[in-house]
Amino acid sequence: MAEVPGLGLPLSFVLLLAGAGLIVAEALAPGAHFIVLGVALLVAGLVGLLLPPSMAAVTPFVLAAVVLGAGAAALWAYREFDFYGGRGSGRTSDSDSLRGKTGRVTERVTETDGEVKLEEGGFNPHYQARTVSGSIEVGEEVIVVDPGGGNVVTVEALSRLDDDIDRELARERRRREREESGSSGAERDRDGEPETA
Repeated sequence: MAEVPGLGLPLSFVLLLAGAGLIVAEALAPGAHFIVLGVALLVAGLVGLLLPPSMAAVTPFVLAAVVLGAGAAALWAYREFDFYGGRGSGRTSDSDSLRGKTGRVTERVTETDGEVKLEEGGFNPHYQARTVSGSIEVGEEVIVVDPGGGNVVTVEALSRLDDDIDRELARERRRREREESGSSGAERDRDGEPETA
């Protein structure tokens, strides 16, 4: 059995301990920093413990091949199954990536206090939130209008947003309703002004 110089321990046992240590480190600090290498070293250590002593001369080469193979397999499995959720959506690269994200209010949001849970807000989706004016009650759906920085975001209730498209859709809906009801005479638009043909 090949030994690690200075430690007096078999190479397989050292690889096993290193792999187990990296997996424990991954459990303490999730984010796929250590898992691929940890799995590769753990598998190599287990394979090395199963190798017969007669293969001591080639053990380091076999273990190196196992580390490469197990590492490639672990990397493939990590990418294929996306254990950390949503093809990278489980983490944010910077605060600007939060702009436009939606979520729900978990603590009433005012101009000075509140909390929201964003749907794709990273490892900890709970953020301190503020609103520009008024307040937003618990359970209301919100959108981030200004990510600010740190963990404080400015949000607005989705029910309050009314853009040009929404106004045009409402105008078209009213026009169709008038046509279907068969009304005649001067039609009025949203502001109560007569429409001109």
